Amino acid sequence: MTFRQPRAAAAFVPVTALFFAWGFICANNDPLIAAMRAIFGLSYTAALFTQIVSFLAFATMSLPAALLLARLGAFRAILLAIGAMILGCAIIQATAWMPHFALVLAGLFVLASGVAALQVAANPLAAMLGPPEHSHFRLTLAHAFNSLGMVCGVHFGARLVLGSDGLRAGAAQAAGIAAVNRAFLIIGGLLLGLALLVLLARRQIGAASVADARGAGLLAALRSRWALLGAGGIALYVGAEVSIGSVLILYLASPGTLDLALADAGAYVANFYWGGALVGRFAGSWLLRRVSAPLLLGGAAGMAAVLCASALVLPGPVGAWCLLAVGLFNSVMFPAIFSLTLERSDASASATSGLLCVAIGAGAVVPLLAGQIADHAGLQWSFAAALVAYAYILAFATMRPAGRRAAKPGEALAVGTD
Repeated sequence: MTFRQPRAAAAFVPVTALFFAWGFICANNDPLIAAMRAIFGLSYTAALFTQIVSFLAFATMSLPAALLLARLGAFRAILLAIGAMILGCAIIQATAWMPHFALVLAGLFVLASGVAALQVAANPLAAMLGPPEHSHFRLTLAHAFNSLGMVCGVHFGARLVLGSDGLRAGAAQAAGIAAVNRAFLIIGGLLLGLALLVLLARRQIGAASVADARGAGLLAALRSRWALLGAGGIALYVGAEVSIGSVLILYLASPGTLDLALADAGAYVANFYWGGALVGRFAGSWLLRRVSAPLLLGGAAGMAAVLCASALVLPGPVGAWCLLAVGLFNSVMFPAIFSLTLERSDASASATSGLLCVAIGAGAVVPLLAGQIADHAGLQWSFAAALVAYAYILAFATMRPAGRRAAKPGEALAVGTD
């Protein structure tokens, strides 16, 4: 059976809702970057701080979130995370009276801190809701709903923010800020509904939480070779995915590629880049019953690297479509890296998950580097940063634990060997 017991299966429903919610919220950063450039007249690098503050939140708040998870349990940690996300939405509303980019960044930092805590709690919970041999399947399936949230979120942001009359006409700053505030007010309301769903599933989530007897201290994760290797993979994967998604709307809108309106470019990113990730994760969850996780991860990383290289040498529409196709191969990378690392780490699930979420913050280096390249060499060359990241992930996929054979399809490797 894929799930350990009926209560675990029931807990998987609100857990997948959490994955959908943070995907929906994080996806709004892509159209928000284009909006911030229009509203505040920012450079590419400055506008990318819309994403970088999220990385900073992961870097600084994930380990405290892991401590809270170990102390409070999954249910209370998840509720605290949702509360922080609602607070972040409320801070952004204050830009109606104080229209400063710094205030937007402050709200996004608080919001992302809640998302970081949510990821620390939900990723290991989804992986552990059943037999170990199906952990890759469950986590990839949960991330498929995360991708569904990403697709819906980019459409939502593109229509509410980039489709506003203020941005289309280059009108007063207040019009663009009002559009951003409406979007985050709606997000705050959706988060209240999510909190209610979690409250209704309190017993199921509590019963499905599994104790982990491995090294529980956070330092145990730093002493585990596989936890550190996996952290590098997570950092570079998230950095690559975000660096492409963050500038892809602007790239598709440029005259040298598809020459689209910003709102239309946002729809392309939602349908093809994030939509490809959605299709790929549902397909990947099926494939992981038949193909080993390292093999699937290596194939996906290799194809993503080839597509990024193609975009560097093939200008215009061909390069643009290569980048849109990267989303399909991004799909399985995060859950595969995460679940492989949880299996192989000497540290507990909460400590390893905390370190991996800290690594998400370290991934800020990739979009920051991409922004610098875009400002100095042109937008097309910014995708070289993602190419290097995918090369590392390909190398990670080919590594094998010492003294251990490769896992067969659908088989989990033994936990706790480094």
